[in-house]
Amino acid sequence: MLNFKAKNITGQNRLLKNQKGMTLIEIMIVIAILGGLMALLAPKFLGQKDKANVGQAKIQMGQIANAISMYYNDCGKFPASLDNLVTQDAGCTNWGPEPYLKKAPIDPWNNPYAYEGGTEYSLKSFGKDGREGGSGYNADIPYEQ
Repeated sequence: MLNFKAKNITGQNRLLKNQKGMTLIEIMIVIAILGGLMALLAPKFLGQKDKANVGQAKIQMGQIANAISMYYNDCGKFPASLDNLVTQDAGCTNWGPEPYLKKAPIDPWNNPYAYEGGTEYSLKSFGKDGREGGSGYNADIPYEQ
């Protein structure tokens, strides 16, 4: 039995000596193929993220509009800024008792929402680029009342 094990071990050593690793060229070909696949698929996934951000901005603006309506019902006017939905406005005696929003709202691209109050109000996100105007995902996203 010892003889059999000794022959088996030498047979395994021969197999290991005959095996070679991947060459540098083979590794580079695999990396190039993976890079090509990522280049083809990345825009699809990035476009979906931007599309989802637009949807999220619209949902958030709906929630902000609800908070503005509650503020209007309590105070009889629209807030001067969105900060008045988070902290008590000195000009409103019937504010709260809880904040209308827990924190100052920011859009999915980490930019503040554009808000103008008065006898009416307007609310919008400047989109992906955070600047007024633009096209595509950089376009302004207005709240439709």
